Amino acid sequence: MSPITISIISPEAGTGRNVVAYGVAKALSDSGKVALLRPIACRKETLTDTLIKVCSDPAGRELSVASCPGKARKDREQARADAVAAYSELVARHKPETVLVVGSDKTPVADPDRFLLDADIAADLRSTVFLAVCTIERTAEQVFQSVASCRDIVEAAGSTVAGIFITGCTPEQKPALNERFAGYDQPTWMIDKVDFDPSPDAEDSHSHAAQVFQSCAPADEVVKAAHVAAPDVTTPIAFQNDLLARAKADRKTIVLPEGEEDRIIKAADYLLERDIVNLVIVGDRTAILKRGEELGLKHLGQASFQAMDDEAVLAPMVSKLCELRAKKGMTEEQARKQLADPSYFGTMLVVQGLADGLVSGSINSTANTVRPALQVIKTKPGASLVSGAFLMCFKDHVSVFADCAINLNPSAEQLADIAIQSAQTARSFGIEPRVGMLSYSTLGSGKGPDVDLVEEATRLAQEKAPDLPIVGSIQFDAAWSPTVAAAKAKGNAVAGHVNVFVFPSLSAGNIGYKAVQRSSGALAIGPVLQGLNKPVNDLSRGALVQDIINTVALTAVEAQAD
Repeated sequence: MSPITISIISPEAGTGRNVVAYGVAKALSDSGKVALLRPIACRKETLTDTLIKVCSDPAGRELSVASCPGKARKDREQARADAVAAYSELVARHKPETVLVVGSDKTPVADPDRFLLDADIAADLRSTVFLAVCTIERTAEQVFQSVASCRDIVEAAGSTVAGIFITGCTPEQKPALNERFAGYDQPTWMIDKVDFDPSPDAEDSHSHAAQVFQSCAPADEVVKAAHVAAPDVTTPIAFQNDLLARAKADRKTIVLPEGEEDRIIKAADYLLERDIVNLVIVGDRTAILKRGEELGLKHLGQASFQAMDDEAVLAPMVSKLCELRAKKGMTEEQARKQLADPSYFGTMLVVQGLADGLVSGSINSTANTVRPALQVIKTKPGASLVSGAFLMCFKDHVSVFADCAINLNPSAEQLADIAIQSAQTARSFGIEPRVGMLSYSTLGSGKGPDVDLVEEATRLAQEKAPDLPIVGSIQFDAAWSPTVAAAKAKGNAVAGHVNVFVFPSLSAGNIGYKAVQRSSGALAIGPVLQGLNKPVNDLSRGALVQDIINTVALTAVEAQAD
């Protein structure tokens, strides 16, 4: 069971926020086991140590702090990834009932995006938010508008506000503040102005601040507010971390045939350092390690290396390939020639059980990756074809787009199978599928042979998988948007909520995923090759190191299901 996670973030992040952090930490720790996470904190600050002390958190500072302000300013995406990784490690090691996340501190370096980053991290952690907003030099109306602005940012990031602390309140301000926030739709507490020394040994200051906080925000109210439902959000950062965590939980062996490529060995080093997967890298061990050393990579030695001229492996591989391709009349000489291709060699390592899956394509074409798999791994029983899907990670959710890689102009029967395969892929990555069969027509609004094909595919998919939520034919806007669906597909429960988008042709699918990726900033992971007996996945020749890391991890997760 996942812990309750609550983030305290503030546009000012000064003394008032610190009082709130201490008071909430005390209230939560008095009611259960609490772990503290500081996604961004300077090594010189002392609030973290004080909060660890009040939480009786065994994790310690090293595990509780993910990044520092300087690094976060330079690379916000990495700061988010570090926060999610630290959270996962914290939860795995200490199994707390609650994780208290305290946002970044005010620093001498101006950072206009600091609050935005705190809100994004809260969404990455699927955390609800306590806002702490200061009254100093603000009227009641200005405080109210400040809360509204902060809340808009939090909700736009994908999280939800569970309560609001108005800090630094004086007796003269409280009547106007109480009047302005009367009937507000979230719990709101007016916290009296009080000094607070964040040093761990300033116990008198802490005791006094705790008494003031408790008098303004009773512990039972705070704990109740912290236990509201977590936001239903999956950010790209969260999805990637989940992918790595799932791969690590049951480590599989993945073969990388393109060991001479720098991006491949950089990705391998990252995965090996974090014990995500076991790797077999095809190529000369000495040469690859030397190149890794030149690139500053320190963990490649943990991989297994397989030379292609190793007769102990090659001889049985030749025999097996001749057996598998006997109907094609393959001779030993032909088999050895075929196995001089690293992708074919790597595929045969999977066939012989020396690896659980393969990732290739950073320097080879899709055909070079897929052809050996089709010839010797072959399709799953009952699968009529292999198709290619992309996991499209949007700001707050993940969708599946298919077929974007393999089948040029699928028939109705093939489209139906692509839909069912894609729904299975969605489920394997924790997405409950709702399938849309895309066309230029929505539920009969347009006519033509292309529409007829999609409607027939929808009918066949419903016959084969009667429990699968599916709609077709449907236009992309009606599949995506509840507002458009209400006009174009009124009363249809799937329209407007589709998360598995099946395109009618390879041209439409490939254009569609790239257009969405480039115009929306969505992260595209894949293609995932669907329908094979063993997981083999293709890389774009323009793949970045992070793309390779993601593809290896998803291949390992697929292998867990075999």
